[in-house]
Amino acid sequence: MRQKHHATKPMSKLLPSRDVKNRRTRGNNFWRFSLTVLMTFSLLGLTGASGTQDKVKDLDLRVGIVQRFGAEPTDKLQLEPTKDDRLQLKFLDGNQNRTVMTTKPVQLEVVMQQLPSPAIAEVVVLGTYRTYETAEDSANQWRKQGIEVEIAQPERWQVWAKRDVYNTPLLRRLLFQAIKSQGNQLAYLDTQVAAKVPQVNWVVNGESYRFKNVEISTAKNLIRVKSGKKLDTTRVYAGKIQFQPNAYGTYTLVNQVPLEIYLRGVVPHEIGTDAPKAAMEAQAILARTYALRNLRRFAVDNYELCASTHCQVYYGLTGATNKTDQAIATTKGMVLTYKNQLVDALYSSTTGGVTAYFSDVWNGEDRPYLRPVVDTPTNLWDLSKQNLADEQNFQKFISLKQGFNESKWDVFRWYKESSLDRIIPDLQKFLQAKNSPYASFKTIDAMSITKRSRSGRILELAVKTDIGTFTLHKDEVRSAFAAPRSTLFYIVPLNKGEPELWGYAFVGGGLGHGVGLSQTGAQNLAKLGWNNEKILQFYYPGTELKALSPEIKF
Repeated sequence: MRQKHHATKPMSKLLPSRDVKNRRTRGNNFWRFSLTVLMTFSLLGLTGASGTQDKVKDLDLRVGIVQRFGAEPTDKLQLEPTKDDRLQLKFLDGNQNRTVMTTKPVQLEVVMQQLPSPAIAEVVVLGTYRTYETAEDSANQWRKQGIEVEIAQPERWQVWAKRDVYNTPLLRRLLFQAIKSQGNQLAYLDTQVAAKVPQVNWVVNGESYRFKNVEISTAKNLIRVKSGKKLDTTRVYAGKIQFQPNAYGTYTLVNQVPLEIYLRGVVPHEIGTDAPKAAMEAQAILARTYALRNLRRFAVDNYELCASTHCQVYYGLTGATNKTDQAIATTKGMVLTYKNQLVDALYSSTTGGVTAYFSDVWNGEDRPYLRPVVDTPTNLWDLSKQNLADEQNFQKFISLKQGFNESKWDVFRWYKESSLDRIIPDLQKFLQAKNSPYASFKTIDAMSITKRSRSGRILELAVKTDIGTFTLHKDEVRSAFAAPRSTLFYIVPLNKGEPELWGYAFVGGGLGHGVGLSQTGAQNLAKLGWNNEKILQFYYPGTELKALSPEIKF
């Protein structure tokens, strides 16, 4: 939810001035990468907007494949070389650099180290959000007020007052008091006191080492990683792996991998291995575009992308197939652009029959190419005449089941009943994570959808409780309740034959945010004979398919 501030002057005027020149920020990774792109293409002199670009030099990404190792004392990892290869481990803590080689598996175990005195870690949390997109908009709003911030993801996405600026208890409290004096109820001081901290024990060739920064490589550029409580998840990653501390007192396993090889671990897990050729190619183009546009996400942790649905699902080379590899090779170097800028290449599983504006789901400026498109190859519904912001039109639309690109998918339409006994604890947990004053409510008297967008997405849902009425906004409704699979739904109160309210039925369609391409819809269009460019321009009107070049802005 967008923060509401009522200050008449920038927040920075309320705080002691300080010289903030020459501060080092991990966000430099993004600019490093962009400069590399420009230099690469300047040297190659690439032109053209179609076909395979054999001369495109691959670029390395830094992907967090295990993000918070050490959060639990039972966390385990095992690194292995592939057949006839060996691991090279460079331990890089201060002046204690050391290189170890092994053909055997390497075990990583968590050891909780007792500290001589408790360690205190403190940040000013300015807001907690479900998605990076909403957190980024909130961060921009704070910056406009003169507050320097950074985006983190200890669990949910958060906006923090920048730690190397507000780096003393006095500065943090002055900032926090100034924010609270303006009526902000969601910000809080997060103070963690730890008597123990996680250290990692590396077991290599029967010997133990304790290092926080380690580079792992092999001659074949292939590393097998086993994870999970029982080491029962095995994946093979190309490139190198780095083990490093993060911003939360734990550690991240980062895969440094060339862009086009990274896509081999994304496309089969995002679109599936049985999707039609054109749909796979469209997914490859979007995955490439998305990765290059989103390198800033984990600047606070000194890497660029994650391997989950908070970015794009990435499983290394595990699951790669000839079909998906061919789709990546066919579209090598191709990205989707709007006015020579990389588009915000958002996509979801199933739209429910209509795509959405960016601002239907998140706070922030709309993108001209992300707007409602009825997800059907025919003129089944005219949004200009039957606006889905109207509740009657919306419920009529949801009742339609045939003629859409997604009609044959089980999540195209859904119905889910949920009791108050389930709704109340889920909602309380969500509000507690937000630090909302309404988290202490006990009962729900009523719920109602008070505002929809033209695409039918819920913009506001009011909840009347024993301590007052509050409003959930946009994508918050997917975090607050377990039942809905998207924000494209309506609710029906249920009594189950009793005088008191039992709960609600959630009646809706789609899976995910519904912005941009529908992965299921794209597959239907591909079966109808549409090529990748036509599919992409259907879901992103006004865009162009281009080869990466110096003209394209990041």
